[in-house]
Amino acid sequence: MPRRKSMKTKKAAAKRFKITATGKVMRYGVGKRHLLGHKSSKHKRRLSKTLAVSETHEHHILNVLPFSHRG
Repeated sequence: MPRRKSMKTKKAAAKRFKITATGKVMRYGVGKRHLLGHKSSKHKRRLSKTLAVSETHEHHILNVLPFSHRG
């Protein structure tokens, strides 16, 4: 009988997303690695905050993070 493969966490996703206690998926703003000279301080502050992932993409992320607590 073939052995069933265990689910593995995708480490790339684990480093980029966090799951809150209520089950929301949080991400950081993109665009803060380079070319920062022409961006305003307000814009750069806004990019550094965590944002909730939209519900349309949330289930994809939860599938690759099988051992995350889901609220």
